[in-house]
Amino acid sequence: MKLYLVQHGQACTRDIDPNRPLTEQGKTDVNRLAVFLRKSGVRVERIIHSGKLRAQQTAERLVSAIAAGTAADVSDVINPNDDPVTFLQLSSSWNGDTLIVGHLPFMARLVSQLTLGNTRTMFTEFTPGSAVCLERYEDNHWALNWMVRPEVLN
Repeated sequence: MKLYLVQHGQACTRDIDPNRPLTEQGKTDVNRLAVFLRKSGVRVERIIHSGKLRAQQTAERLVSAIAAGTAADVSDVINPNDDPVTFLQLSSSWNGDTLIVGHLPFMARLVSQLTLGNTRTMFTEFTPGSAVCLERYEDNHWALNWMVRPEVLN
């Protein structure tokens, strides 16, 4: 199983719009990521986002590229300060490739929990519009396959 973790695209600040939709740059970055994922052959069974507008808009742009015909689901356990262990308990029975659109620090902590077994040691540096691909192997360990940030997708 592969797990793709995407930090939502760049969002407006609260003082510009309290709903924090994607900026034009955020939309451009997510569109480039969608093209990259599609051309790389990524296909997922499910896309899940936090329900926050910026995550929802990011997920919607990715659905058409890598999960056509699937509706994105909302999860209430992938918000910025949620505990990754709670998410892992809910997702432990999944077998199909899945993409999660979320926020920091949750996303970085989830990568650390899966690969290192703790959330104290961070080794990924997400920026808005970044994606990480993790893979779960038969012995149930997770490994980092790749990471891509918007600046390399130009």
